[in-house]
Amino acid sequence: MAEATPAPLPLIDSKSEDSEKTAPVDVHLPRISIQFCTQCRWMLRAAYFAQELLSTFSTDLGEVALVPKTGGVFTVTIWHGTMNEGEITTQEIILWDRKRDGGFPEVKALKSLVRNVIAPERDLGHTDRALKKQEGEQKKKEEEKKSTDKAGCEDCQ
Repeated sequence: MAEATPAPLPLIDSKSEDSEKTAPVDVHLPRISIQFCTQCRWMLRAAYFAQELLSTFSTDLGEVALVPKTGGVFTVTIWHGTMNEGEITTQEIILWDRKRDGGFPEVKALKSLVRNVIAPERDLGHTDRALKKQEGEQKKKEEEKKSTDKAGCEDCQ
């Protein structure tokens, strides 16, 4: 039995003016792109984040893409459509950048960032409760630090 050969994909002429305006495939919005460094071996981490986002948001996401890069890159970007004066425009938001934000996101933080863009009214259940608890603990520590700073200086009182 002979194997069927796939039909060749149409080539886009990189010299034509239309090549920058057209895409060879349809893009489904909202689209999340996870760029990861292959030299650092972060593919498994990127795939884990993609799986978690797909499990949580399923069909609310148009697509999740893993994009291999080099140079220590780990960036999570979302493209989503917004309606402006009857016209749909695409917005790009960098949700997380390892270099900018210092390290990797926690899964619950990443889910919250995605939710805030695609469905702000959506409840994430235990993820939201854990984030609120974490924020409350952080505020409490800041308040304690402020009160101990004031107590240490008699001239300020």
